Amino acid sequence: MTHPNAISLVILIGFFAIVTAMGFGAVRWRRAESLMNLNEWGLGGRGFGTFVTWFLLGGDLFTAYTFIAVPALVFASGALGFFAVAYTAMVFPIAFAFVPRLWSVARAHHYVTPADFVRGRYGSRGLSLVIAVTGILATMPYVALQLVGIQAVLTVAGLGGSSSSAIIRDLPLLVAFGVLAAYTFVSGIRAPALIAFVKDTLIYLMIIVAIFYLPTRLGGWGHIFGVASAHMAATNPATGKPFGSFITMPSGEWAYGTLALGSALALFMYPHSITGVLAAKRRSVIRRNMAALPAYSLMLGLVALLGYMALASPTVTSDVAANGKNSQLAVPFLFKDLFPSWFAGIGYSAIVIGALVPAAIMSIAAANLFTRNVYVEFVDPEASPTQQARVAQVASLVVKAGALAFVFALPKTFSINLQLLGGIWILQTFPAIVIGLYTRWFHRWALVIAWATAMIYGTLEAYRVPVAGQPNSHFGGSVAPVLGHTVYIAVTALAINLMVAVALTLVFRAAKVPAGTDETLASHYTADPTESRAIGRLAQPARMR
Repeated sequence: MTHPNAISLVILIGFFAIVTAMGFGAVRWRRAESLMNLNEWGLGGRGFGTFVTWFLLGGDLFTAYTFIAVPALVFASGALGFFAVAYTAMVFPIAFAFVPRLWSVARAHHYVTPADFVRGRYGSRGLSLVIAVTGILATMPYVALQLVGIQAVLTVAGLGGSSSSAIIRDLPLLVAFGVLAAYTFVSGIRAPALIAFVKDTLIYLMIIVAIFYLPTRLGGWGHIFGVASAHMAATNPATGKPFGSFITMPSGEWAYGTLALGSALALFMYPHSITGVLAAKRRSVIRRNMAALPAYSLMLGLVALLGYMALASPTVTSDVAANGKNSQLAVPFLFKDLFPSWFAGIGYSAIVIGALVPAAIMSIAAANLFTRNVYVEFVDPEASPTQQARVAQVASLVVKAGALAFVFALPKTFSINLQLLGGIWILQTFPAIVIGLYTRWFHRWALVIAWATAMIYGTLEAYRVPVAGQPNSHFGGSVAPVLGHTVYIAVTALAINLMVAVALTLVFRAAKVPAGTDETLASHYTADPTESRAIGRLAQPARMR
């Protein structure tokens, strides 16, 4: 356990207290007549404009994955970690094409979740259920990643780390988890939307200062890159192979490319991403944000460089080695060792708050899925809006508890694997959701069977990947060899998913198996608020598109 610095701790605790007060106070922000319905608790009344949506989506999409996991992967493996920069450059043009269509049809039919859309589009409770279950399952390791980020900061700040008692060691994390759970329960999505303003301000301040100040402490960029290049070429005694590569080698190009592509396709399949989208008040708000959010991609590229800076600091590398070679600690130790104590406290606060905001939205999104597509669909179809809100509040707590189980159960050698594991699962909803926004050609039961096939394959492949240097371990990575190339398992699983869906659709159509009823119309996919109020919740079959 590292020794706490009083100044850093006071600043960290101070900012945590501020955002906690904001979280509870958010219940009065943009106050509705009642928060006891999912439209208000889970979507903020669908009333956020361009400015708030930009901060909400930025806080939602750029998480502890950005500030802890990506630099940690660069610190440990080098150039491979920059796949995250490539994928965030790809994702927004992709999302620009289909996200406004999803927003419009959801507004027209008052859909709260992507599974609501699938239920209406395909007329299938079963397909809707598997979309909801996948969303909840994939969200838990992503929430866990946020908690790993908080845990890393608390360890370096002296509030965690080694202890004879696991309860004492993890108590600060459990306290942070409890506070997050409490204000999410009370304020719903308004809490992370309001806190996102503080989060983004701190993050931009932290990275701008780091990029200009830290190289002056480390001998300049030439020295930083020289040390990183030499380290990556050295042999890792645990594996007998180089630590990584400073520039992506031909042997790693398939892994790099498929990680970027798969992550880009998966990002807006996550329930929390769609929840942030559906909270916007107009279609034009979504289009503007898809054009403006790439500004965060530039920031991510700068954040990734912190991994190389950590390698260039002998004190940071020795601190990481002394703490079980946990690369997740690289950035917090970089702040602790090279920043003045007061600014290290600001850096810690930026990372912790940068984890709290998305964790809150993720748990809300998963709770919405459970409430709408499991509880109301199969348990209590007559549940009142107040009952639904109560169920969602409790479900959000359960999701956070499930995320803690991921934190304590899975290896954290590379916390980025928590996000990539979720990506393997959530990408298998792509055919039903994204392709479904354009065509209903796929048969609903073909989509269910294809989903199940891809989920089983992807999970088994991820289970078989060992942690580097630990034979017979599991869930140690998210890439596997296919036809002589190492690729992201999610992409291979998606290819299997699509092939099975096409083949079975042809079979089911030839057998004239009922395809279900579509309650959407072509005009619903370009609707805006005024039109939506007139459209209401329709149940007319759409023309084939």
